[in-house]
Amino acid sequence: MTTFELLEPESVEEATNLLAQHGDEARIIAGGTALVIMLKNRLISPGYVVSLGKLDELHYIHEETDGTLRIGALTTIREVERSPKVQARCPTLARTCGQVGNVRVRHAATVGGNLSEADYASDPPAVLMAARARVRARGPRGEREIPLTDFFKGFYETALAPDEVLIELIVPAAPPTTRSSYLRYLTRSSEDRPCLGVAAFVDVDDRGICRDLRVVVGAVAETPQEVDAAEKLGIGQRLTAELIQTIAEEYARSIDPLSDLRGSAWYRRQMVRVFVRDAVQGALDDGKA
Repeated sequence: MTTFELLEPESVEEATNLLAQHGDEARIIAGGTALVIMLKNRLISPGYVVSLGKLDELHYIHEETDGTLRIGALTTIREVERSPKVQARCPTLARTCGQVGNVRVRHAATVGGNLSEADYASDPPAVLMAARARVRARGPRGEREIPLTDFFKGFYETALAPDEVLIELIVPAAPPTTRSSYLRYLTRSSEDRPCLGVAAFVDVDDRGICRDLRVVVGAVAETPQEVDAAEKLGIGQRLTAELIQTIAEEYARSIDPLSDLRGSAWYRRQMVRVFVRDAVQGALDDGKA
């Protein structure tokens, strides 16, 4: 493994100052499920690793009076999966977190690490984007909030500045009429990352007319994909099987998939067509956001 100096700040401010001081030579470690693998395989060779392990202030799940969830960056994926607050307010997020890796991984991986890594084949980002979540980041110049729709910039690249630390995930309360689902497709082992995953959030009125539709496809391109033109096809309409199929076709046509060991671009396009349809229908049939 690469030799580096381990730094253990005792506050977020100290962590951001260390990142600013060491620049490109520094990398953050939280749960370590991704960074340790990259270090072992010599994919990265930082001179300094900034551990957030002592920052207990970033370990929490709070619910505000309006139902908004605030989740500290060092909260583990397993804790989100098992949290009664998350299960009540955003059960699709809780179920999705329960599908990440295996139990051992979920006990170590953190919310902040999962998002900051920007792994294209991660499950939670698609659901969180569809839920219109945002993150709070802190750096030497202060704090700012970043919508997840603007957060992912490319392969393993986010909108975070090099000296910023993601400190909190904010998941707004969904209207009580919102329904949601997340479907993923695996081509290898049950613990593998997905070939694709689709999150659908649908809000319909008491006549069955769609007021809002958000569909985000993950693991098919370098960032989670949302097709505004396809979503707009459903607004103000009754989501019939035929219309849902049309929306799915538009997603398949609009997304430019990648090829990797889990599936070719051609194969992913076919699966987008199927899984967008099924995720939207699944939200209508069963889902509660």
